[in-house]
Amino acid sequence: MTNIRILIASNNAHKLQEFGEITQLYAPAGLRVELVTPEQLGLSLDPDETASTYMGNAQIKARAFHNAISQKDNLIVLADDSGLEVDALDGRPGVLSARYHKSAPHGDGCAALIRELAEMPTASRAARFHAVIVLIYPDGREFALNGVCEGRIAHEKRGAGGFGFDPVFFVEDDRFDGTRTMSELTSIEKHSVSHRGRAMQKVLQEIATRRA
Repeated sequence: MTNIRILIASNNAHKLQEFGEITQLYAPAGLRVELVTPEQLGLSLDPDETASTYMGNAQIKARAFHNAISQKDNLIVLADDSGLEVDALDGRPGVLSARYHKSAPHGDGCAALIRELAEMPTASRAARFHAVIVLIYPDGREFALNGVCEGRIAHEKRGAGGFGFDPVFFVEDDRFDGTRTMSELTSIEKHSVSHRGRAMQKVLQEIATRRA
């Protein structure tokens, strides 16, 4: 049994929960993974995400946390950045997805998106969630992996699960019929197809391969 420790470079409680759930579901046999939060290490970093790409922002966060810890802690640092890309909006909000929510009335980015696409027919509502995860090993080696989930934007919010744009994103995948939003999936269903779930599954396989 190989034991590894991963510092999740995020202060977002929803992300921390999802990374924990995904790891429990998909950690390869023979690999015991302990996820560590910034709070557990007494870290209070919140680096500015000033890059124009998901990878750039993930690198900013990963490098800031990597530089803040001691190499002897033997921690792999993991940081992600993600967004919702709507074809009818030329890929917006994309890398600015979090700011789209914050700047929306009452912080409700889902309602703002529905209003922005009010005149758009179902056939023209194609969208995708895109996530990039950057890993930094204790010796400084960096790896980037990505995950994408295709779908379309709903005409109204549906479901009580998830967070962010989940209530307005219909998942289009062979395992589902395209009539449920991300918020209407169980956590196990969501993690099997979500952008973050797919990217994290690649991360776990990459770590297992290099530790073998």
